[in-house]
Amino acid sequence: MTVRVRIAPSPTGNLHIGTARTAVFNWLFARSKNGTFFLRVEDTDLERSKPEYTQNILDGLTWLGLNWDVGPVFQSQRIDFYRQQIQTLLDKRIAYRCYCTTEELDQMREEQKANNQAPRYDNRHRDLTAEQIAAFEAEGRSPVIRFKIDDNREISWHDMVRGVVTWKGSDLGGDMVIARAAKNGEIGQPLYNLAVVVDDIEMGITHVIRGEDHIGNTPKQILLYEAFGVPVPEFAHTPLILNTAGQKLSKRDGVTSISDFQKMGFTAEALVNYMTLLGWSSPDAEELFTLPQAAEKFSFERVNKAGAKFDWDKLTWINGQYLRQMPVPQMTDLLIPFWQEAGYEFSPETDRPWLEQITTLIGPSLNRLDEAVAMSKVFFVPSFEVTEEAGAQLQQEGSTAVLQAILSNLAPNSALSEAEAQEIIKKVTKEQKVKKGVVMRSLRAALTGEVHGPDLIQSWLLLNQRSQDRVRLEKVVGVQNQHEPQEEAMSETPETPASSPVPENPQPTPVVVDTTPIVIETTPVTTRAEVKTPTTGQVKEEAQQVGQAVVSILSDLPDYIGGFFSQYQKLLKSVGLIVLVLLSLRLLQATLDVFNSLPLLGGLFEVVGIGYAGWFVYRYLLTSSSRQELAAQIQSLKEQVAGHNSSDS
Repeated sequence: MTVRVRIAPSPTGNLHIGTARTAVFNWLFARSKNGTFFLRVEDTDLERSKPEYTQNILDGLTWLGLNWDVGPVFQSQRIDFYRQQIQTLLDKRIAYRCYCTTEELDQMREEQKANNQAPRYDNRHRDLTAEQIAAFEAEGRSPVIRFKIDDNREISWHDMVRGVVTWKGSDLGGDMVIARAAKNGEIGQPLYNLAVVVDDIEMGITHVIRGEDHIGNTPKQILLYEAFGVPVPEFAHTPLILNTAGQKLSKRDGVTSISDFQKMGFTAEALVNYMTLLGWSSPDAEELFTLPQAAEKFSFERVNKAGAKFDWDKLTWINGQYLRQMPVPQMTDLLIPFWQEAGYEFSPETDRPWLEQITTLIGPSLNRLDEAVAMSKVFFVPSFEVTEEAGAQLQQEGSTAVLQAILSNLAPNSALSEAEAQEIIKKVTKEQKVKKGVVMRSLRAALTGEVHGPDLIQSWLLLNQRSQDRVRLEKVVGVQNQHEPQEEAMSETPETPASSPVPENPQPTPVVVDTTPIVIETTPVTTRAEVKTPTTGQVKEEAQQVGQAVVSILSDLPDYIGGFFSQYQKLLKSVGLIVLVLLSLRLLQATLDVFNSLPLLGGLFEVVGIGYAGWFVYRYLLTSSSRQELAAQIQSLKEQVAGHNSSDS
């Protein structure tokens, strides 16, 4: 037997992830059995079915890589054929016309409800006489067509996921409507259960694979298969996809359509990989695989009965794994539409090498493609906002001097290499006598408005190719261009012509950019009269700002301490020596006080003290050389305290 399966979406909305997961299981089963995969569009609901939904479904299945072998077949083009099959059932007297009005059916349900009975059709028009039918026709009633269901019948099948399932005929709600109301003896619009069975019979479907929410339709459809005298196919009812609360995933949970997942930056390979894991597990416990790889392992023995909870973190992790394995050119192709949607100006062809460099830089940090818009914004826009943390870094003492030094070492109109960038940072660190971290943080804050981000050197090189590094450094340090601006397209990289010699002191060729100054926001000082009771949100925001400031201060503390000690090394040593001497004298005094309290030693120490005082006066005050030496030492100490070095004056 050749396996023949189908996916049969209804175009009353975009392709839902539940329908897509059902398509995945059908595709995997067909490929694992070398079978045929059909696509059927069930658009018999003419009022709700829309062409744009049909196209969304076809595009979504194609994007996911779920290529079908036959179709698409549209039910709306087969209405007459369905009516022929309904007439066959009427002729066999296993279907009949029911003339009940809406009011009669409502009254019947109310009575059942009052008697604590389950609502169902009581089959009252199953065996109408010719006279009764004529009377209803004379009243102008429009009959529906119902299929007879034996209440005493048990319907069983072996489900490939759930094992043996049994339903009683009495639980199916009475005789089933298979066509809507119509007048003049005509057959109205065929309904779902009838059309599905007729199509599956004509397509030769051997296995019906669908969600468990269709399990209630299966016994009714089995009865129709039997009524048409054909073999009943195998059934597999897969578990529902649930939200975090354990309920069926719906539009109320946010993103549910495949096109929405695509817009969020999930790749087709990652999404179809994750959908395969929603209810099925690989026998080797692998979680990353392609569709063909999954088809080699797929079987319904490993499909769970319990619902599968949708896990955003798991999907995002899988997507990140695929992105990190993706070649740069392929990822660039996927990122270009997101950059274009964000309004970034570039030429996909001319700027291709530059775009691939951006992809190489940010690619390892991406978990979703849409994250690239924010990560790469600094390379596309001429101006940007400075974060509070970056603003604090730029306001630190010495930051401007560092940036000025970098700017002075940056050759105008010349492409910067990685080695040159490293050498500039090394040189500025040495010249400014600061830690390398200070230089790097100040440079990143000036170039990107952030203190964190992707590799700084590579970011600098990317901005340099658009001459944005010099513009931003000048903006921060306050350097104004003295020459008339010359317009250049953002996509053009300035080059120095090979035939023109470079002058000794070249002037930078200015580029037209947004000259809006970088604004570093500071919190204004509030007078006592202006103080207001802060709201909870303001308190949280201020607490967060304080926390960020503390983190910034602590991260720069080692550099502050090192720089302070380097600058005031001699002074600190002198102050430390003085403190040590004073402490020693205090200790000596305490010791002497102890000895002086002893009667025999008190007089002895007084004699020693007088002798030492006499020697000190003679040694340092009575000889001229000693007086000059003492004066020189006092003068040296004063200069050190004042912050001057006599040797440099």
